[in-house]
Amino acid sequence: MTRISLPTSTDAAPAAAQPLLDGVHKMLGSVPNLFRITANSPAALEGYLGLNGALAKGRLDAKTRERIALAVAQVNGCEYCLAAHTYLGTHVAQLDAAEIAANRNASSFDPKADVAVGFAVKLVTERGHIGDADITALKSAGYTEAEIVEIVAHVALNTLTNYINSAFETPIDFPVVSAKVA
Repeated sequence: MTRISLPTSTDAAPAAAQPLLDGVHKMLGSVPNLFRITANSPAALEGYLGLNGALAKGRLDAKTRERIALAVAQVNGCEYCLAAHTYLGTHVAQLDAAEIAANRNASSFDPKADVAVGFAVKLVTERGHIGDADITALKSAGYTEAEIVEIVAHVALNTLTNYINSAFETPIDFPVVSAKVA
C-alpha cells in the first residue's frame, strides 16, 4: 500500500501529467509505478523526465548510467530502484549478473567504470563532500569534466527516484530484488 495515491491509469492522473505519462507509455510500452506515483505532481514528473531525457543524451554510456543507478539504489536501500535497474541493466545495458552484483557492492569489473561507481557511492555517503583526489582519480581514469558533472547529475537523479519510491512505498512492478543482498 502506497503512502500517497497511485493513479491506476493515465486517465486517473492529474490532467497536466497525462500527456507526460502517454509519452512514457510510447517510449516504454507501459507506465511503471514510479512514473504513476510521481504524476501526483505534474511538475515533479516533468522535471524528472526532463533531466532523465537530457542525461540520456549525455556522454556517459548506458552501461555506466545503469552501474551508477544500481550502486546508488543499493546505498540508499531502494528496493524499487534495485529491481528496475537490475532489469534495465540486464535487458537494456546488457550487464551480466556478476557485474550487477559488483555495482551493488560499489565496484565494477570494468576498470574505468569502477572509478565512476566508487565515486558515485562516495558522493552519496559523503553527501557531496568529496575531495580533490576523487576528481583527480576520475580524470586519471579518462573521464572528462562533462562526464564528471554527468556522474554527479546521475547520482542526484537516482537519489530523487530512490527517495520517491522509498518514501511513498511504491509497489515494485519489476522482478523483485532485495536491497539486503548484494
